[in-house]
Amino acid sequence: MHGKLASDIAVRRAIEQVPYRSALEEMDVRNRAISAGDARELLWLLEHPPVYTAGTSAGEGELLDPRFEVVEAGRGGRYTYHGPGQRIGYVLLDLTKRGRDVRRFVHCLEGWVIDTLGDLGVKAWRAEGRIGIWTRDIDGSEAKIGAIGVRVRRWVTMHGFSVNLDPDLSHFTGIVPCGIAEYGVTSLARLGMDVSAQQWDEALLARGDAFLDMLAETCGART
Repeated sequence: MHGKLASDIAVRRAIEQVPYRSALEEMDVRNRAISAGDARELLWLLEHPPVYTAGTSAGEGELLDPRFEVVEAGRGGRYTYHGPGQRIGYVLLDLTKRGRDVRRFVHCLEGWVIDTLGDLGVKAWRAEGRIGIWTRDIDGSEAKIGAIGVRVRRWVTMHGFSVNLDPDLSHFTGIVPCGIAEYGVTSLARLGMDVSAQQWDEALLARGDAFLDMLAETCGART
């Protein structure tokens, strides 16, 4: 891997599943270290065992069947599911160096995922009033293929995005994903695409410099 992403940001790619609580603890430590100037920014690509996570806006009635562990995530958003077959990207960036504009950071992060899906042959988009990454499901309806949830502490970002490669989609039925009941959830596998975690990572990293460029152009001059 070459370019700005490799020179600016540490990239960690986990092969084994990482328990969600362990990931939260590691993000907390890294956030403090980046803020103090003691560690590089980080892109961490990984997978979790099955877990339901609750964001700061999660509603009690949106947890339908707590068949898996439920963890308060500390990020924005509502309930979401993480599990095998879903690739997670935790993005820890110092916004004091990249523009103190959280909304624009989220917009750039969404664009990174959308462009990567496009490179893999899947048209995806943002939807007004609906958080996440959306695409056309096999029945023609709109469905969520990726989730976005971030937290910013000391102007250092935490959490990031998830993309459904080939998870067990029935696991999403234990919650109202992101509080949106009227739309379904889909995956690359459901759309007929066989994309491994390694293939996804490589496609995402190939777009890394473009993500940083977008962040610099739209956010970098703001303070």
